[in-house]
Amino acid sequence: MASLFDNALVIDLILGLVALEALALLLIHRWFGKGLPPAAVIGFLLSGAFLLLALRAALTDAWWGWIGLWLTASLFAHLFDLIRRWRD
Repeated sequence: MASLFDNALVIDLILGLVALEALALLLIHRWFGKGLPPAAVIGFLLSGAFLLLALRAALTDAWWGWIGLWLTASLFAHLFDLIRRWRD
């Protein structure tokens, strides 16, 4: 179990699950017209995915700039989501 965290494989697995969640939510909305619209799905899942990528970079001792890049991307995705929700 520790090897999942040593090489950040657990983050890759979680990112895969996030991608499957996004696909499922988008398909449900497209096929049945129910659930969240695509902009809502993209907004909150992207900010979480970017945080996971920052964690992955930290766990793999990546250059600090990559961590900062992913954290900044997460901030912008979060702000996009907040602005979109505020307007609705």
